[in-house]
Amino acid sequence: MIHNIHILNSEILSDNWYVLKKITYQYTKNDGSKQIQSREAYDRGNGAVVLLYHKVQKTVILTRQFRLPTYLNGNPSGLLIEACAGLLDKDHPEDCIKRETEEETGYRIADVQKVYEAYMSPGSVTEILYFFVAEYDRSMKVADGGGLAHEEENIEVMELDFDRALDMIDNGEIKDAKTIMLLQYLRLKGIL
Repeated sequence: MIHNIHILNSEILSDNWYVLKKITYQYTKNDGSKQIQSREAYDRGNGAVVLLYHKVQKTVILTRQFRLPTYLNGNPSGLLIEACAGLLDKDHPEDCIKRETEEETGYRIADVQKVYEAYMSPGSVTEILYFFVAEYDRSMKVADGGGLAHEEENIEVMELDFDRALDMIDNGEIKDAKTIMLLQYLRLKGIL
């Protein structure tokens, strides 16, 4: 266990897109000894994610978009299939995910169910992600989706059979952790 954490120094390495800091801190270990470490932490804000599902049709709404970090790490196309998500931008998580859903998928949802929250990469990123599920139907479709042009988003909206989405996890077509977690949630809870 770590006790008595004291920040000794905080240095901004970059705030070009989000904030990357180098933090030097001291802590006390269980044996009473003190240790000093330096680590980098990337603060991009907190986020929310939602998986839209249609109970009768047994379908889900996912998105596909280019993600540079995946391309740099060996994803040949850079395209990633994901549940709809976005940064809170100081909004409440429910308000954020309703806004992002309409922008990205074209569906206007009124009711979301929070299922959990999780740190996705706690060794280097400060973000906590709020996870939601929500039912959708055709009457909720108010736009094409695809994201906002001024945010330079280019998002493809995909409606997939739930079993097909699960198969896409197994065959490696879906590699996004938040999406896998929400698809597995629907499966484990017997929702679809």
